[in-house]
Amino acid sequence: MSSPPFTRATRRGFILSALAGTGLTAACGNGVGSTGDIEIDARVDATLNELYTQYPNTIEIAEKSVGMLVMPLVTEASFWVGGGYGRGALRVGGATVDYYSTAKASAGVQFGAQQYAHVLFFMTQAALNEFRRSAGWTVSADVEYVLLDKGDGLSADSNTLRAPILAAVFGRAGLLVGASLEGAKYTRIIP
Repeated sequence: MSSPPFTRATRRGFILSALAGTGLTAACGNGVGSTGDIEIDARVDATLNELYTQYPNTIEIAEKSVGMLVMPLVTEASFWVGGGYGRGALRVGGATVDYYSTAKASAGVQFGAQQYAHVLFFMTQAALNEFRRSAGWTVSADVEYVLLDKGDGLSADSNTLRAPILAAVFGRAGLLVGASLEGAKYTRIIP
């Protein structure tokens, strides 16, 4: 015995609305009583502790910076077309002032997945102001890398420290060749 047509439509409508509701809930999981900010701040603290422990020379860079954007976990995956996403916090004077997400898209011959952390050190007030004013800031080739991977040494000399923005990428896990921050877009979020 088959179901009446209105029953099938109701089931289909229910399933579609449930899926849509789940997507909307996931996208807007920032309701009253959300602990997203606490979770992000805890991850930022752990990431900075790891950075300073593994690479003690970054402490000097942090002290000379006017602000730091800390992205504790960025996940990238690719199968011809790829993307990446992560959330973090902007710290000025050791305190969180804003929360940001980073998103990245890519295309080409690339396969795999990886996770890593990164920190952007804003070495000038002008660079920090430009970042905070923008609706969606994108990393350009002007960023100097002081640390690219666990195997790389720290390369911060007096010339490097004059760059407006320094980047440390570390803690890589996974297998995806050719990761960089170029093309990554940062957007202010409410966790």
